[in-house]
Amino acid sequence: MADFNKILTPGDVDGGIINVVNEIPAGSNHKIEWNRKVAAFQLDRVEPAIFAKPTNYGFIPQTLDEDGDELDVLLVTEQPLATGVFLEAKVIGVMKFVDDGEVDDKIVCVPADDRNNGNAYNSLSDLPAQLIKQIEFHFNNYKALKKPGSTQVQSWGDVAEAKAVIKESIERWNAQAK
Repeated sequence: MADFNKILTPGDVDGGIINVVNEIPAGSNHKIEWNRKVAAFQLDRVEPAIFAKPTNYGFIPQTLDEDGDELDVLLVTEQPLATGVFLEAKVIGVMKFVDDGEVDDKIVCVPADDRNNGNAYNSLSDLPAQLIKQIEFHFNNYKALKKPGSTQVQSWGDVAEAKAVIKESIERWNAQAK
């Protein structure tokens, strides 16, 4: 398997088109994570079925969020994407998120070329309000059976705020690579 952090860049952040590697298909309760030490996907745990992911879940290569992992992405598609698929994605916002007291933001994206919906999603306000509610409910509650109150969606940010979060994560990656 290719090491995504070696073969892919974060993409054109200023242009709003980034590279995303999918870890978890939408609808899955398998917590699959990229293990950068061995450059492979690993099943970390199986979540309760009621907490299946409401969107695809992946990461941006060559980034580090404040929690020490690659920066997470919530990738909205009409069909689930398989683990290991990578694509160019359009940034449409950010979910500001805290997990066990650590910042663990999620960049919200859609495929950069989505001819099925005519590339209709350009900001969070273009997504169905019900989907935003479901995402927020999921992330506020997915650890409630094990560690109640340990996760919190703090706010939602626009494309400019998402790009700033990505750039900070690229700087962290570059600093640790030295």
